[in-house]
Amino acid sequence: MLLAMFPGQGSHYVGMGRALLDNFPYLSPLFEEAEDFSKLCIRKLCFEGPEPVLTLTENTQPCILTISMAYWKVLVAEAGLKAEFFAGHSLGEYTALVASGRLLFSEAVSLVHARGKYMQQAISPDAGQMIAVIGCDSDEVDRLCKESSTENSIVEVANYNSRKQVVISGHKAAVASVAGRLSDKKVRLVPLQVSAPFHCKLMHPVCEKMRPLIEAVHWEPGTGAMIENVSGKIVKDYSCEALINQIDHSVRWAQSMDVAYESGVNAMLDLGPGRVLWGLARKSLPRSVSLYHTDDIFKLIEEVKDLGSN
Repeated sequence: MLLAMFPGQGSHYVGMGRALLDNFPYLSPLFEEAEDFSKLCIRKLCFEGPEPVLTLTENTQPCILTISMAYWKVLVAEAGLKAEFFAGHSLGEYTALVASGRLLFSEAVSLVHARGKYMQQAISPDAGQMIAVIGCDSDEVDRLCKESSTENSIVEVANYNSRKQVVISGHKAAVASVAGRLSDKKVRLVPLQVSAPFHCKLMHPVCEKMRPLIEAVHWEPGTGAMIENVSGKIVKDYSCEALINQIDHSVRWAQSMDVAYESGVNAMLDLGPGRVLWGLARKSLPRSVSLYHTDDIFKLIEEVKDLGSN
């Protein structure tokens, strides 16, 4: 069984999608639709940047969504791709909802553009921070965050990416406090180049702004099973409440991968720019799970064809 997984912010790079559109010109309407509903020059941002402009959250999110959906469309058209399970990391959850037929692409583009804009506006760029903690047990990091967080100085685990990799998020001073307590341990601390501290209580105002927009979209039953970020569990009937709560709650990606494996998934496909999710799965799942990424689209097409014939 196959899990189609879609990346979130941090997987982007200038130039992403250019070769894809050059080789598969039937993707042009997808890019045009994304530009119509985001009011952004998606192709220019993706292909030319510049990097600081592409990295702005309100630009990054619709761009990654578009590129990820472009990969999905190519593999469906060229290799007959079908998946039994769908999951997306943060922003990628919107892409998973589109790919599984639960949400229209046009509505997803509008939602993630608004989501990115509201996230940027929620807190001053200099007031928040996110740091990846690599090599420390997630329970230990969670304990340190709870000990260091106060009502006016918040730090929380934003992403449970794997058993030994989490991301902490919140006010800069509180995040620095946890980082300082971890500095004497054998861990890597990697500051993330993001424009806001995502997936923590500081994003709660964004939930309130996004609620009427998310509740207004047209939902379909879709195909396959969704693994949602908020619970890390499989849900057949996806609730828009999960998409709202996802904004200020942790992304339970490690739990999502574990439940996929326990449910019989033996192949996972990282559908989007880069191979962030491929790398996380490679480090945390048994080698019996076949993992695929989009670096070489022509090779991937043949691999997906082979998957379908097995």
